[in-house]
Amino acid sequence: MTGRIPRWLAATLTSAALVFAVTAVIALLEPEVPALGLGVLYLLAVVPVALLYGVVPAAAVSVASMLAFNFFFLPPRYSLNPGTSERWSVLVAFLVSSLVVSLLAARSQREAQQSARLAEEQAALRRVATLVARAVPPPELFAAVAREVGLLRGVDATHLARYEPDGTATGVGAWSPAGDQVPVGTRVDLEGESVAGMVFRTGRPARMHGYEHASGAGAALGRELGIRSSVGAPIVVEQRLWGVMIASSKGAVPLPADAESRLAAFTELLATAIANAESRAGLARLAQEQTALRRVATLVARGARPEELFAAVVEEVGRVLPVENMAMGMARFESDATMTTVAISSGLSDRFPVGGRWPLGGKNVSTVVAESGRSARLDDYADASGRLGVAMRERGLRSSVGAPIVVEGRVWGVLTATSTKQPLPADTESRLVSFTELVATAIANAESRAELMASRARLVAAADQARRRIERDLHDGIQQRLVALGFDVQAAQAAVPAQPGALEAALAHIAQELGSLFDELQAISRGIHPSVLAKGGLRPALSALSSRSAVPVELHLDTERRLPEPVEVAAYYVVSEALTNAAKHAQASVVNIELDTHETVLRVAIRDDGIGGADIRRGSGLVGLSDRVEALGGTLQLISPAGGGTTLMIEVPLEAHIGAPSP
Repeated sequence: MTGRIPRWLAATLTSAALVFAVTAVIALLEPEVPALGLGVLYLLAVVPVALLYGVVPAAAVSVASMLAFNFFFLPPRYSLNPGTSERWSVLVAFLVSSLVVSLLAARSQREAQQSARLAEEQAALRRVATLVARAVPPPELFAAVAREVGLLRGVDATHLARYEPDGTATGVGAWSPAGDQVPVGTRVDLEGESVAGMVFRTGRPARMHGYEHASGAGAALGRELGIRSSVGAPIVVEQRLWGVMIASSKGAVPLPADAESRLAAFTELLATAIANAESRAGLARLAQEQTALRRVATLVARGARPEELFAAVVEEVGRVLPVENMAMGMARFESDATMTTVAISSGLSDRFPVGGRWPLGGKNVSTVVAESGRSARLDDYADASGRLGVAMRERGLRSSVGAPIVVEGRVWGVLTATSTKQPLPADTESRLVSFTELVATAIANAESRAELMASRARLVAAADQARRRIERDLHDGIQQRLVALGFDVQAAQAAVPAQPGALEAALAHIAQELGSLFDELQAISRGIHPSVLAKGGLRPALSALSSRSAVPVELHLDTERRLPEPVEVAAYYVVSEALTNAAKHAQASVVNIELDTHETVLRVAIRDDGIGGADIRRGSGLVGLSDRVEALGGTLQLISPAGGGTTLMIEVPLEAHIGAPSP
């Protein structure tokens, strides 16, 4: 900016030259064209001034043009008196038009400049973002950002500095067109008056308009460089103040009012790059942790024995936490307010052996986790209490962190990390959680496998019992009667020649018995699998059940289509068992059955108004039905408060059984 004509002087000279030139042109053209028609040529002077210098110089040109037009071309000539009121209106209209044109031209120029400046800024940001994405070394990035900001803002110097823990700032990047910037690596104290010091103390953008009387090392550097004004924006990395970016000018005109906000766009990119660089240092640690988690997950997936899994988790966590003199432990909470050690680091196994039982209570991490269900921390065991807390203090432990192991909504146990020296890192709780989730999955899987095995065993037993009952019914009933009928037939055959009347009676007896046998066999077959269910589906089968029920039934069946055979059979036997129980035990006056197959789920609800008090654990029939429903991926729920009737509800997904054989 130094060595150039001041802007106001350039605007004045340009305006005067343009007004003079337009006046000369109108004087030459006036004999051919009326002066009033040529007056609009003065707009040729207004528009370029508005585009070049803004609305104020353009307004001045508008007034000067009006005066020149009035003085030289409107009678009486060479006088500023326009004469008639009509002339006045012409001059006013001309002045207003020229002012409007100057405003529009200036606005258009301003918008064009803003667009150009924005485009330049976006291009600079893209170049910096490309460097960030390429993960260039920090020194290269800092130098590039300092140069981009300096060129974009048109300043005389830019500097980047990192704040140090001892209250100083170290230069990490700098640029100036003259090459006289503060060298990278320069370290200055932040005491006194400086932009870097103000940003450091407040964490907000700051600016200074003079260094002549400022104190401190930063101000001294500014005076040496001839800096007259500076603006600084903080570099905030993951919510902590990392450093500052400073733009400086040697001219008398202060930096623009929006300089701070425009610097912020670059500081945000810098913060991202710095965070990435710092995070790369932690990638090795993260990779180690992920490897440990994969090893534990592999054990979970292959259904390793609980003791093997617990020992592996304690070992893996102890390996990934970067703490010296640390030990790990895992315990299961018992129903009697105690906990059982299920895994322990070798350094603590002498005092807290696997299988050892400890009462909960007092001030210690395990008790807090058990009572709150949340992670807990104790950084000093000096005032720990309870038998467990005292034992840990006597063992020389200083700091402890515990994370709950939550299995299907209940707090199953705790995973703890303990240290004999410094407090554990702040992120210890979150890092333990990743392992406790895997442990919880393994425990839930183990429990589910045990429940599934028990359920399958009950199903097998029920099937065997049903087969034995059928075998017994056939052997004791139909088979014996068939043997007897065989003897009758033999007797009839022996009597044929001599006694034809006896033969007729014998054959009649055989026919009668065969009819009875047929009825009995049909009844047994219904118990195995109702034919009406196989032929017509749930709607007619449930209607038949209701018609035979000893208790009146209200049916609400919202289904017309056939369902997979396993689903229909399960629903049929649930309703059958519910009606049997209502007749035998509930003392109900009515049973309401609702069935629907909306969406992809079969829902059946059986409600009676009986005495309630039913318990699925006391009824082998309901237990078997629950197993049958759960085997289909469904649920069975029994609600039976004393005196409040009984409700039995099932839900069975249909999609999983679409491929099952149809009835």
